[in-house]
Formats: sequence, structure tokens, C-alpha cells
Amino acid sequence: MVIKVLGPGCANCKTLERRTQEAVSALQVEASIEKVTDLYGIVAYGVMRTPALVIDENLVSEGRVPTVDHIKVLIQASRTMGAAR
Repeated sequence: MVIKVLGPGCANCKTLERRTQEAVSALQVEASIEKVTDLYGIVAYGVMRTPALVIDENLVSEGRVPTVDHIKVLIQASRTMGAAR
């Protein structure tokens, strides 16, 4: 699983990255977490508001910082969708 945190490096982006790491650790899933700070890289996902979260190339959150529990739900949903493919 590849998880990307999109944003210029603001406080909210850092919070989203930290919470994402907490969610991955709590779920004990194997995932790499990447930061995308390049404006063109962010826009390539169609993101208009940061921070944003991308899981396995699917945009799952934009313009807010979800809680750790909500990020866990997003990760689990992405794992389920990946298994269905």
C-alpha cells in the first residue's frame, strides 16, 4: 500500500502525515507514506485544497485533516477495495 500526503508542508500537512503514521501503526499494515509537496504533483491528483490524502492512487480526503480513527477507516476501505480488484 502506498499512501501519499499532499500539501506544501504547512502545519495541517504535517498533522495529517503524523496522524496517517499513527493509523498505519495502529492497524499494523504494510504501507509506505510519501510526502508530495510539489505543486504540479499535487494538482495532478485534481486537488484544489490541501492537505490531501491519496491511498493507492485514489484521492480519499481533501482540504481537511481527518482524525486518526477516520484515516483508519479510509485505509481499511482501500484495502477492501484492493482485494476486490
